[in-house]
Amino acid sequence: MRWRYLLSALVAAACSHAQAVAIYKFVDANGVVNYTDRVTPGARRLVFEDRMVESLAAQVRLNTRRMGTKVSYEAQNDLYAPVQVELRLAHLRNAAGTAPRSITRTVPPRSTLTLATLVAAKAGTPVTGTPGFSYALGDPSASPATYRYPFPWLGGPFRISQGPNGTFSHTGALGRYAIDIAMPEGTPIIAARAGTVIKVENNQGAGGAEPSGNFVRVLHDDGTMGVYLHLMQGSIVVREGEQVRLGEPLGRSGNTGHSTGPHLHFVVQRNGGRGLESIPYQFDRPLQSLPNFAVGDR
Repeated sequence: MRWRYLLSALVAAACSHAQAVAIYKFVDANGVVNYTDRVTPGARRLVFEDRMVESLAAQVRLNTRRMGTKVSYEAQNDLYAPVQVELRLAHLRNAAGTAPRSITRTVPPRSTLTLATLVAAKAGTPVTGTPGFSYALGDPSASPATYRYPFPWLGGPFRISQGPNGTFSHTGALGRYAIDIAMPEGTPIIAARAGTVIKVENNQGAGGAEPSGNFVRVLHDDGTMGVYLHLMQGSIVVREGEQVRLGEPLGRSGNTGHSTGPHLHFVVQRNGGRGLESIPYQFDRPLQSLPNFAVGDR
């Protein structure tokens, strides 16, 4: 089948202020799929839903250990990144002294940290209570360094389909400063910055249950994280714990997760204190110089 992609968008002078016009998808009389920035009869407006869902429950957890009259609560972090955790102790019974109601710590990568050890006030009677546990990726004490990102793809030139603060989906804390780059499926995606791969999803198909689809998350040396979303199923060539260099292949662009058009969603995040948040960033080249892209037969 002949496929033709035509994606046009308005790009501002700096990516931190880039905006984009609406993009529409339609099938013409010859059965060719087209993408355009013009309102066309029968065309469907593309909505890029970029909510991120990362399941960390199997890699960050609270362990409760009882040793005679003592009970200890330990945070176990199996990730290749630091994690900020919070332990909340409610309805404590038979604990000696005054136990803190909330304990917040940063657990280093691949380690276990004891958060609290309680001793029974009355021998022979166990300490009881209701522990609550929450966590967030990253170290909130890290300070982002100045860095201008090379384009995280090969080929092109491509255009922005949704910029920071985009009304489609770039409104929440996780994606406020993200940029969507419209590109054909299968475009090589490369590391825009060196770091450690800390999370990978590679098994989502088109229209998969997880909004972010397949992705790679890379921890940089200043504590920030670059995340590459909606990658092609089975295309990711890196694994968790691997060190990647600038420009090293990560996978290929796709249209997986809650994405209605082929694109790369690229975002830089940090732990801003009790949670991840996206932060502004700039590419090392002006995006406004890129022309419209058109891909012919495939």
